[in-house]
Amino acid sequence: MAKALLAVVVVAVAAVLELGLVGANFQDQCDITWEPQNAKMTEGGDHLTLSLVSNSSGCMLRTKKQFIYGSVSTRIQLVKGNSAGTVTTYYTSSIGDKHDEIDFEFLGNSSGLPYTFHTNVFADGVGSREMQFRPWWFVDSIPIRVFRNHEKEGVPFPTKRPMYAFSSIWAAEDWATQGGRVKTDWTKAPFVAEYRDIGLNVCECPGSGSSSSSSSSSGDAEDPACAQRCTTSDHWYAAEGLCQLSDKQLRQMKAVQLGYTIYDYCADAQAKGRPVPPECSMPQY
Repeated sequence: MAKALLAVVVVAVAAVLELGLVGANFQDQCDITWEPQNAKMTEGGDHLTLSLVSNSSGCMLRTKKQFIYGSVSTRIQLVKGNSAGTVTTYYTSSIGDKHDEIDFEFLGNSSGLPYTFHTNVFADGVGSREMQFRPWWFVDSIPIRVFRNHEKEGVPFPTKRPMYAFSSIWAAEDWATQGGRVKTDWTKAPFVAEYRDIGLNVCECPGSGSSSSSSSSSGDAEDPACAQRCTTSDHWYAAEGLCQLSDKQLRQMKAVQLGYTIYDYCADAQAKGRPVPPECSMPQY
């Protein structure tokens, strides 16, 4: 069971697989915004299942709170058996075309083959910053990626627009598994992902959140007041230790990236002679 945490901090965005936080549950903290009939909450809201029943009917959950800084965590048991063509996600995102997003996608595969960990970062609507990994034996508590804040050098960074946290399962057999070569076996549907122990420790942006199941929000609007309030010294989000990885975490991340990276957008651009994104030549940690 993978344990995932997304953290947005002042200097770096770390996509981390880590122990979850406690004190919240899906029923109190979240709404089902897509295909609610395919979601089921049990154990007082501590246990959640999201089901993919066809190539057009999956499921999505969204937190009621919006935030820019904080951490969100959960434990995920991915689709068992042959999961080819399925995508189980866990991410934060603002709403609108010019959006910010920090993304985990777990791309399914044929029985016996490992999942692909797909990560991406969007800022000001610009993404294509993918890194992909094959899973190692233990994944909990190991950081896998940092996207450093180089906004002063002209690289957009997701610290302006309030985001929700999402979880979802959906069909992507046209690209998800070996570039679309392996299709989904729909006779095995429904495909079910399980979630437990949501942790939501965020600096909420007042007035941004909504308890309704609609997708309405402030759209692409920036919220400088929330960003400023949540980075003052009396908030834990501004603590110096959260702005960078520890020496131990840095060693762990480098080891994982050396041994398990299967795609890196910076290396790919360089190898194919395409323009290399500017952040690729800037300090990474």
